[in-house]
Amino acid sequence: MQNNPTTNDSMKRGEFLRSLGLSSAALMAFYCMGTLSSCSGSDDDPAPAVNSSAGLTGNADTTKGAINFTLDLTNADFKALKTEGQYVKAGSVIVANTKGNKYVAIQRLCSHELQDGISYRLASDDFGCSVHGSVFATNGAVKVAVGGPGQPAMKVYKATLSTDGNKLQVSE
Repeated sequence: MQNNPTTNDSMKRGEFLRSLGLSSAALMAFYCMGTLSSCSGSDDDPAPAVNSSAGLTGNADTTKGAINFTLDLTNADFKALKTEGQYVKAGSVIVANTKGNKYVAIQRLCSHELQDGISYRLASDDFGCSVHGSVFATNGAVKVAVGGPGQPAMKVYKATLSTDGNKLQVSE
């Protein structure tokens, strides 16, 4: 068939490539190699949103890279952290105001079976897993290993309070 501009037989680029038998993955690789310039690099692309809460800025999700975020403790979602014994869950991290008003940030998932049951317990100054019963010290060490010998410790992140007491920086 000849390509006649008066007929409506035009084909989009993606349709043409699919007609050649290329898979979606091959198409994306083809596009992103710059051959068709559809995935050209740009420094002005916006960073992906990490969290919908206005009181959290940065990355709180381990699946999206290194943990590095700031909590605004004047924000309603994180205001409770100003009170000893309170804790919040932020992405992949649980942040607690522990005994003596010290901030601890620890992985949110139990190291036994990676389920979300971790909470801070002020009375014993530790983190407990309500799903399995494992208990972890504020430094991440296993206090009670329900998963058996060799249960790994919890990952602990650095938590730094700003001088005005209104921002909490959490990082690896």
